[in-house]
Amino acid sequence: MTQLTAIRRVAGNWSRPPHDLLPTALDLATLGVPVLPLRKGKVPFGNCRACAKNVCGGRPNMKNAGPCQCPAPCHAWAAATTDPQVITSPAWAPAWREAVCIGYHPGDAGLTVVDLDDADAITWARETLPATRIVATTRGEHWIYRGAMAGRNAVRPGVDIKSSMAYARYLGPGTGHLADLPDTVRALAVKAPCPVRPASHAVTVPARAGGGECPHRTPAYLERGIAMAVERITEARSQVHATVYRTFLAVLSTHGRCGCLTDAHVTRLFAAAQTKGETLRHCSDAWANARTTLGL
Repeated sequence: MTQLTAIRRVAGNWSRPPHDLLPTALDLATLGVPVLPLRKGKVPFGNCRACAKNVCGGRPNMKNAGPCQCPAPCHAWAAATTDPQVITSPAWAPAWREAVCIGYHPGDAGLTVVDLDDADAITWARETLPATRIVATTRGEHWIYRGAMAGRNAVRPGVDIKSSMAYARYLGPGTGHLADLPDTVRALAVKAPCPVRPASHAVTVPARAGGGECPHRTPAYLERGIAMAVERITEARSQVHATVYRTFLAVLSTHGRCGCLTDAHVTRLFAAAQTKGETLRHCSDAWANARTTLGL
């Protein structure tokens, strides 16, 4: 049975309540859908100490990653699996007890999820995209298409694409029939991010007059500070939004005015936040808010 057939069967035979997580996860896995537990905030569980900062090399299916033998549900979307022995293992048991919902890796199931966050995004989809299976979410809708592609956040206002190297929440069967992934959606992934909130604007820091080296901190101090900030975000177990904002605020308060903070440094911070489930839009907003608070 193909993974797409599995998705359709689960959608057609859904009967368990959404709080019955482990049996539902096993049903999905049996039918070929890679699953993982999601904790409060609807985000993956953070890496264990042995895998912190990906010192283990990451999961085998992560880009540029080596084989990780950790039995825990580490590495966000890359933890998704169809192996029932892993899903029911003692290493995953604490995560299932704390989990609030089930996540799955759409790309590995041959699917793409167009995540619509608000009414304006839904209106755009109805006017632009072909009809397909639709699942209601807390704030909007998931439009699910047959076919995988590279995932990308903030492709336009209120729209994220979740497919390969991404996770989505499993929220039940939805309505409608799966349609093939249209070129309209594929094209969104190669366009620049939404012009209302471009990432380049969000990560630009005013240079110090005259340029040159930071007058009061060494390059090694900056590198150590960025590494500590990334670790703080990566190891956050709760209140991820607040942790990301406070970390951005701390980095900017120290280096936001001296000109030594570059886009490469900020990209590392954004990447760490996104591994915890934050979208690019949320990262950009948190960065902009921190700059405003500090008067940058």
